[in-house]
Amino acid sequence: MSLVYSTDVGRVCPGCSQPVAQCTCKAKTRPAGDGIVRVSRETAGRKGKGVTVIKGLPLDDAALTACAKQLKALCGSGGTVKDGVVEIQGDHLDKVLAWLKARPEGWTVKRAGG
Repeated sequence: MSLVYSTDVGRVCPGCSQPVAQCTCKAKTRPAGDGIVRVSRETAGRKGKGVTVIKGLPLDDAALTACAKQLKALCGSGGTVKDGVVEIQGDHLDKVLAWLKARPEGWTVKRAGG
């Protein structure tokens, strides 16, 4: 049996026996992309409801969440961040493309899909 919880540090990773916040064995790292931010619209698996999907943003998880929050406020709709991909509810391609191109980071932004 491996240790799962400690009253000193809380939840413990069963692989490396470190606190979950400091786990080194299962640290999720996203593969490096090709440097292009792709914006598209998807409806698959959403019962016909469209979402604007932003892939390839070279940001860590905290910055990606902050960026998603700004995009949701810009579009006036909800959204989420899943596995390094930002999803904004509704069809907001033009707003998102213009906002990303105007950013000072100088990302290469392309419209993907039809």
